[in-house]
Amino acid sequence: MAEKRFVYADNSATTRISDPVLEAMLPWLKEGYGNASSIYRKGREACAAMENARNQVERALGASISKHEGPTEIYFTSGGSEADNWAIKGVAHTLAKKGKKHIVTSVFEHHAVLHTCASLEKEGFEVTYLPVDAMGMIHAEEVEKAIREDTALVSIMYANNEIGTIQPIAEIGAICHRHGVLFHTDAVQAVGNVEIDVKAQNIDLLSLSAHKLHGPKGVGALYCRRGILLPNLIDGGGQERGHRAGTENIAGIVGLGVAIEAACADIPARAARLKVLRDKLIRAFDGFDHTRLNGDPVHRLPGSVNFSFLGVEGESLLLSLDGAGISASSGSACTSGSLDPSHVLLSLGLTHEWAHGSLRLSFSDENTEADADYIIEVLPDIIRRLRAMSPLWERIITE
Repeated sequence: MAEKRFVYADNSATTRISDPVLEAMLPWLKEGYGNASSIYRKGREACAAMENARNQVERALGASISKHEGPTEIYFTSGGSEADNWAIKGVAHTLAKKGKKHIVTSVFEHHAVLHTCASLEKEGFEVTYLPVDAMGMIHAEEVEKAIREDTALVSIMYANNEIGTIQPIAEIGAICHRHGVLFHTDAVQAVGNVEIDVKAQNIDLLSLSAHKLHGPKGVGALYCRRGILLPNLIDGGGQERGHRAGTENIAGIVGLGVAIEAACADIPARAARLKVLRDKLIRAFDGFDHTRLNGDPVHRLPGSVNFSFLGVEGESLLLSLDGAGISASSGSACTSGSLDPSHVLLSLGLTHEWAHGSLRLSFSDENTEADADYIIEVLPDIIRRLRAMSPLWERIITE
């Protein structure tokens, strides 16, 4: 057994704030405390810092570059969930006036999308939930088949938060535009991990969050293509060009700007390094007894891997790993308190027994090959011990 060390392998849940991000934020938590809506110097300085961050987000996504007080395609939010709610509810309520009350999404979206769609169904909207294949892929032709004359919006996540599969976003977006339908993608997991160009990829609306990028929690952004007018989700003051009320979180917004600029500076090199760690884990557990890799082996996030170990209960696995100094996840951090199996894994066709034994390991820039090696050394013994303790394991191996 290797000497116990600490390995943080749950970066899909959240990341550690980076030193450059923290350093950029600190002045705006102390000396730069002015309200960005105020006209005196401290307010103007805060506003300038916010607009610089907006430009950083715009450049990272390929959005149109805005000028102070002018039109913008980037609106700051409290995170990805708010951005998802705003995009989907905003489009739905706007286009319902034109008789378009149908939405297309998938069965394994983040709950910020699924619960938003469920809320709209209670208002009389109709939602089509597309299935995914066994690899967790959504086929563009299925999206096209689901589009109707009254379809207002298609919302498909860029990369799945649990199994990491990356969808054919540009192709889906092109289909939507061909049929005159708006296209939204929850890109919370994708930004910084894959190269995104909202114009080239036919994306009309996109959600992102800072804390997946070594930025602060509680801040995110919604990209909304120029010309799309959304009703306000939050009413009050005139912040964000009158579209999102609330005194701006300047320190958080500055942190998001620095974080997204750093994450998108050299995505190919960053992805190549993370793939080494990811693929090392995949090779190590290829052929391991009663184990399966969840998600497409190729079209997946560079630092994310998800396994299911039959005969192992996810919570016991996480506690055992924690005891060995390894932080991991059994699914989405947003539903970690639930005892129900992952809706994502069930959508792949897994049985409850397989879905309950899932493990998500996700790396960031701060992980090393030594971290992957330690997981590979520790994890097999933990699995064997938990299986030996399980009253169901003997039945499983004899069936």
